Amino acid sequence: MGSVGVVESSPASPQRSGKPARSTAASRAGKPLAKTPRASSRSTTARAGASARPAPAPVVLEVRGLRKSFGGTVAVDDASFTVRRGSIFGFVGPNGAGKTTTLSIITGLLRPDAGQVVVGGTDVWREPTTAKRKLGVLPDRMRLFDRLTGAQMLYYAAVLHGLDRSAARSRIDDLAVALGLDGSLDRPVRDYSVGMVKKISLAAALIHSPSVLVLDEPFESVDPVSTAQAVDLLTRFAAAGGTVVLSSHNMDLVERVCDSVAVIVAGRVLAAGTLDEVRAGSSLEDRFVELAGGRVAVEGLEWLTTFSD
Repeated sequence: MGSVGVVESSPASPQRSGKPARSTAASRAGKPLAKTPRASSRSTTARAGASARPAPAPVVLEVRGLRKSFGGTVAVDDASFTVRRGSIFGFVGPNGAGKTTTLSIITGLLRPDAGQVVVGGTDVWREPTTAKRKLGVLPDRMRLFDRLTGAQMLYYAAVLHGLDRSAARSRIDDLAVALGLDGSLDRPVRDYSVGMVKKISLAAALIHSPSVLVLDEPFESVDPVSTAQAVDLLTRFAAAGGTVVLSSHNMDLVERVCDSVAVIVAGRVLAAGTLDEVRAGSSLEDRFVELAGGRVAVEGLEWLTTFSD
């Protein structure tokens, strides 16, 4: 399967209106303006459309030529894509495709063999401290200090990021309400369900108000109500200018939440761009299955219909 060209995602920006410029040497000198041939309505409309087109949002995440191998196994193979400010960017692929490895490199948790990651103009590996201040991270299967309560866990995360006591407590209260955690913060984390751990981890990733969130399977094992709360929060975050990069196996959710997406298969990014560009007229699930190798006809399972007594 050939690779679809990488396309930068670009959320819409507000349109700006302004008065048409008046100005020629004749008008400034007080002379009447010479009549000029009237432009056709088609060319006038084309020029108006071009001037009204909003400028693309700036790129805040650049991934260039990432490579990573473990022994003789290539996990990430020349992966490249960009993400613009205000996007919710879905990163999808089969199990073992390289999603978690790529996200770990982006967040500075794993050093690549080759390639570059730039977050908000800062190289993650040349200036790791500066880059990581801009990031909020929710790793897959994150281990927490499970003897702490939820409130203590979030306070610890806030202090690590330099927040004072007052700001920390205010933000903890806000996030608890937004994510439906306000009745659970006094309980030890070890008593939380898998879904609750995901929510407390998301709150910890957000508490320092990062510009870019990187979330590995944030909705796995999360119930529909909690998922809706998290999606609402992420949508507000992106609308305010934050950027979200998330991995998920839930194609329907990615299609509903994300405005741009990349598909990675066997370590290679085979398609990246806006949701419509990557779908190419299909559903995201159908396009994903096509890029990942397609559906395979299975034969020799006639015994499945014998139905033992």
